[in-house]
Amino acid sequence: MTSRRHLRRPILLAAMMAVLSTFAASPARADRCEDIANQLKGQIDGLKVGITAANMIYLSHPMAKEMSLGCANRKYSNELYIKGFTRKPKLEFIAFVAGAAAIVFTLPKDELNKGVSGCLSRMGIFRGDDVSIRFRRLDMNCTRTKADSAIAISRSVDQ
Repeated sequence: MTSRRHLRRPILLAAMMAVLSTFAASPARADRCEDIANQLKGQIDGLKVGITAANMIYLSHPMAKEMSLGCANRKYSNELYIKGFTRKPKLEFIAFVAGAAAIVFTLPKDELNKGVSGCLSRMGIFRGDDVSIRFRRLDMNCTRTKADSAIAISRSVDQ
């Protein structure tokens, strides 16, 4: 009777190499988020990528007072937050937000233009200063204060 002990070592070694190669091939979540931020920087003129802190990448642009890209976590896969300078946003600001969201969420810009303008235009006397809508599997939350307005667009993890 021959011993099978000498056959176990190569099989075990091959299994360990397969497991290690699967971990080495998968990119980290922060890398994907940084790739999206660099894609935004490359496709939008005047956009600057700032620091990364607490799973957020802070961005800056002349049309936005505040701007950030949220990386994947337990609640959402990506989040784009943009705050404007005025209480009633202009068409240029809406087009800028729709363009940035189209890059982040890989949807057509004209469709996102409808969703963003719909969310921002709903704020008012009847619906209040905090409006949440769902558009094309995206959660949009629009808020405004006496001086400015903001929109946060996110996609849930399960979508």
